[in-house]
Amino acid sequence: MQVTETQNEGLKRGYKFTLTADELAAKVDAKLKEAQPEVEMKGFRKGKVPMALLKKQFGPRVLGDAMQEAIDTALREHLEKSGDRPALQPKIEMENGEGWKEGDDVVVDVTYEALPAIPETDLSGIELERLVVKAEEAAVTEALENLADNAKSFDDKKKGAKAADGDQVVIDFKGMVDGEAFEGGTAEDYPLVLGSGSFIPGFEDQLVGAKVGDAVEVKVKFPEEYGAPNLAGKDAVFETTVKAVKAPKKAEIDDELAKKFGAEDLDALKTQITERLEAEYQGASRQILKRALLDKLDEIVSFDLPEALVDAEAAQIAHQLWHEENPDVQDHNHDHIEPTDEHKKLAERRVRLGLLLAEIGQKAEVSVSDQEMTQAVLRQARQFPGQERAFFEFVQQNQQAQQQLRAPIFEDKVVDHIVEGAKVTEKTVTKEELEKAIEALDEI
Repeated sequence: MQVTETQNEGLKRGYKFTLTADELAAKVDAKLKEAQPEVEMKGFRKGKVPMALLKKQFGPRVLGDAMQEAIDTALREHLEKSGDRPALQPKIEMENGEGWKEGDDVVVDVTYEALPAIPETDLSGIELERLVVKAEEAAVTEALENLADNAKSFDDKKKGAKAADGDQVVIDFKGMVDGEAFEGGTAEDYPLVLGSGSFIPGFEDQLVGAKVGDAVEVKVKFPEEYGAPNLAGKDAVFETTVKAVKAPKKAEIDDELAKKFGAEDLDALKTQITERLEAEYQGASRQILKRALLDKLDEIVSFDLPEALVDAEAAQIAHQLWHEENPDVQDHNHDHIEPTDEHKKLAERRVRLGLLLAEIGQKAEVSVSDQEMTQAVLRQARQFPGQERAFFEFVQQNQQAQQQLRAPIFEDKVVDHIVEGAKVTEKTVTKEELEKAIEALDEI
């Protein structure tokens, strides 16, 4: 097959592949001869069907297969010879497709953008700062108090006492819309903590001041975005009877509290909390370190970028941000979202860093193990309770889903590889300073 270059500008490549009619006919004949020994046809013994009849019967289908195979082979050989790595799937168009007939040459235009050559980068001179935060006693105490608050109990208040915000009332209620009870609107002996916000807005407020034995007619309006369409935006009346009013009793911070949360004693619980807090701090510190590293890499490395990759990334960024700003729109039935210059600038950074990290990872032989992939699938599957098995099957059958899970793991491992060879100094800071640094990441 003859290959002629038609474009070579920057990363853009164009080629004309010409498969002559004689070459195509020879490939068809070769395929038919290869299949002839196994072909059975009425009136002929197996393997004895004449070539002319085979060509008439199977020629058109074999012709298409031979044409596709020849083009695929030629393209593969061209890429191996040139060393080009297409950024996206090459665009292949048959030049004389509509008017083509058997006996004509096959002329195909192939265009693509090649991935750029990534320049050698000296990473040994990179200097980074790792923020270190120790779990202070005040933070551990605050965590213990939160646990004690979550483990609080409720004791009956004195007879005739009124319910206050923070108290627990035990109620029977029956909800009605337009004078009729609705499904899920009735309960008995329901424990409700006033001020918890667990009921429809306005419901709990109307029970403040109620006493045991009171019958309260609670009038509320379901939110417009309520989950049940038949109730959304509707006025409702709840016939409510107060059966108990209980005051909160905070749990003591002692060994018994520790045991409730699976620790042997209070000291062991404090140790667990300290370790958990410092693990959270380390996670936040790593985010800051990673951002600093990516910023440095973005500054010191520059190379041409495939426009197609940048455009695709910019479109994805614009689409994602639009949905974040319009959370009520769950589907994709909306107008086209045109990426802005800011989106394109961010896309260029992501593509540049993505290509750079991929190159560094490949040279360092960084890989994602099967165990790491399994753990990633497990973490993701927890977001779909009751559908874990279906999610596993989906990932197994979907290469794109696998890549979406593998990519961030690979990136983090490459980042770790670079950090290991960089000059990293540690700086001890307070929890508040760490939080400010994290907030600053979102502002960039």
